[in-house]
Amino acid sequence: MTGENGNSPDLTAVREVLAAARAEGRTVLTAPEGKRIADAYGIPVPEEGLAESADGAVALADRIGFPVAMKIVSPDILHKTDAGGVRVGLSSAAAVREAFVAIVGNARTYAPDARVDGVQVQRMAEPGQEVLVGTVTDPTFGKVVAFGLGGVLVEVLKDVTFRLAPASEEDALSMLDGIRAAEVLKGVRGGDAVDRTALAGLIVSVSRLAHDFPEIAEVDLNPVFASAGGVVAADIRVLLAGEQPAPRRQWSRTEIGTAMRRLMQPRSVAVIGASNEQGKIGNSVMRNLVDGGFPGEIHPVNPKADDILGRKAYASVRDVPGDVDVAVFAIPAKFVAAALEEVGRKGIPNAVLIPSGFAETGEHALQDEIVEIAGRHGVRLLGPNIYGYYSTWYDLCATFCTPYDVKGGVALTSQSGGIGMAILGFARTTKTGVSAIVGLGNKSDIDEDDLLTYFADDPHTTCIAMHLEDLKDGRAFVAAARETVPRKPVVVLKAGRTSAGAKAAGSHTGALAGDDAVYDDVLRQAGVIRAPGLNEMLEYARALPVLPAPRGDNVVIITGAGGSGVLLSDAIVDNGLSLMEIPADLDAAFRRYIPPFGAAGNPVDITGGEPPSTYEATIRLGLEDPRIHALVLGYWHTIVTPPMVFAELTARVVAEARERGIEKPVVASLAGDTEVEEACAYLFERGVVAYPYTTEKPVAALGAKYRWARAAGLL
Repeated sequence: MTGENGNSPDLTAVREVLAAARAEGRTVLTAPEGKRIADAYGIPVPEEGLAESADGAVALADRIGFPVAMKIVSPDILHKTDAGGVRVGLSSAAAVREAFVAIVGNARTYAPDARVDGVQVQRMAEPGQEVLVGTVTDPTFGKVVAFGLGGVLVEVLKDVTFRLAPASEEDALSMLDGIRAAEVLKGVRGGDAVDRTALAGLIVSVSRLAHDFPEIAEVDLNPVFASAGGVVAADIRVLLAGEQPAPRRQWSRTEIGTAMRRLMQPRSVAVIGASNEQGKIGNSVMRNLVDGGFPGEIHPVNPKADDILGRKAYASVRDVPGDVDVAVFAIPAKFVAAALEEVGRKGIPNAVLIPSGFAETGEHALQDEIVEIAGRHGVRLLGPNIYGYYSTWYDLCATFCTPYDVKGGVALTSQSGGIGMAILGFARTTKTGVSAIVGLGNKSDIDEDDLLTYFADDPHTTCIAMHLEDLKDGRAFVAAARETVPRKPVVVLKAGRTSAGAKAAGSHTGALAGDDAVYDDVLRQAGVIRAPGLNEMLEYARALPVLPAPRGDNVVIITGAGGSGVLLSDAIVDNGLSLMEIPADLDAAFRRYIPPFGAAGNPVDITGGEPPSTYEATIRLGLEDPRIHALVLGYWHTIVTPPMVFAELTARVVAEARERGIEKPVVASLAGDTEVEEACAYLFERGVVAYPYTTEKPVAALGAKYRWARAAGLL
């Protein structure tokens, strides 16, 4: 990144400006200070100057050239327009003189005690498309850069997109295409397209400024005039932050991997608070470990018992012989700190804290105490306030909830116990094989990025799905996701989508940076698939490991019902997929198998009265033609081709193709009587993602697979 004249940014100049503001106790920079920072980073702004009198303003306007804009310069007036402190389009000395008097008078009336440094006189920018470029400090992701339509309607239209700062040129170009009004930038009604290179360069420069100077809370360039000739920022607003938050402790990828392997693949587990009394959490955890067939050592800890479930009990965890990988806590919150101190002295690397009664109930001091103890001894904490966790490939069921032992490739995590049990019920109902189910609760220590780091390398895990209410360290999560996504899909259900994130802010950018808007864009930037709801998260997790990765964008619909074909076509568009334009030879090939009153093209409508052979022939053709990359099947229940007949022939044709090396994603929508439910289950088990009574779900699953394939660089 270079500053003006092609040089590196002038960091010294910026430091001097920020130091001067800090020395005066200010958090808002004046317009002249903003220009110095803009110049230091090569951010183009109009020629300007500071006038302390009406005569000075006229002299500046003569030198700069008419027309000019004039703006109040005061560290105490943040919103200049509200104070009547802005005049534009001034074309004469008389107009400038009158404007100076009016602006200063308005400012005095608006804020009688405000310090007024003078009036900025600025050459009017050349006309162009008004856009906004800015940065904010997000509590989850840190510095993020924003781009969108600017001007007076910015907070009405809210057409803005975000990326982590510093942004690359590729990120910046994707932002230009990421707003709803992207076509406006390409020129409409004969207008010229904006200079995309210059505009992307501006985004990169502003993002680098925010990254280089953490003490800058917000930068707001609005409006920026973008045209075919380049870009110019007509106004720059810079806000400084207060105290910087204490940095979170960082663990290396190797340290995380080592700790998580001992957590998820333990050889020895101690249960603190183990009990013989049914109905106690300590009894449930013990029973699940024993009945689940955990092959390692299980050590109950209870000073009031000699043995529990046939195993010797210990008065203290320090009395347990040998090394212990995990201590599971099943005692009241008030006793956890003392027991955790003993865990630390014993050298146990992981503590699983099931008890509630910590930060979630307002007991922040109690949670802070256990975090301090764990940090002092190097113990990683899972929880507190969780249902425990399952690691199925190691026959580990360390929870007080119902057991689950269907081994598979899906790893599932949740902050909420209730959501965790919904995950468990879904997995059982759909026979979804899981590698792990983990509760995170209060996330006093271990969180999603720790688990992502482990699951990325876990050979048993092929897809990760995570329910989360927040992220403690959004950048750590993004880093872990970027390491994981090229190898396996990551699906996230972020709760709190509709929270009012736009708080009172000091800039347009700050007002637009609602929590969910930033989450949405940054998660997409990381390659994460965001699920709109709980069922979608679970269905994506179930379907993605089943579907092969697509090799191209051409999707073809083959349907026995015209109505389903229309709805499936709508779903294709809704999920950002591409209906293939069928070439003439392929169209003719399909027509050989369908009746005259059917329809080739795309969708291929074979009509509902056709026998199984028509379904088989058209599906086989769709699989064998290399120009087709994915198939969407629409089935209509008839006695001519019953549901299980359709399911069996489809599964057989797909299996035969795979034996010959043809791997394409195939999804199906089955409309009919209740028999279609059995047919869908049959197909799902054989690699065809199929759903009854819906045209949306199968295409949404296919869309999720495509989103992952693009993020993983496979398309």
